[in-house]
Amino acid sequence: MTEKMFDPKDVASNVYNFIMENERVRVFNATFKPGEIASMHHHPDHVVYVLKGGKIKLTSEGKTNILDLETGKTIFLNEQIHEAENVGQSTLELLVVELKK
Repeated sequence: MTEKMFDPKDVASNVYNFIMENERVRVFNATFKPGEIASMHHHPDHVVYVLKGGKIKLTSEGKTNILDLETGKTIFLNEQIHEAENVGQSTLELLVVELKK
């Protein structure tokens, strides 16, 4: 399976809204309603800026990690394939900036 098969633009378009791309980055706005799931998808190394905070569960390779994301905070995540689910009570909104190698 290739990373292209797991492109969030295609497999998780219910959550990911493509904003722009150039030779160095690709940018998405991701909006998760409570209980909403983004199917298994791939990101290269990426930076996430939290526009509206909440709780997200990331599942990858049988491991689950719940992140409590605060509005205005920024996190860095290494390359990964994961499923993402809003496990909080409010809508979660993120700006996702994928870094190209």
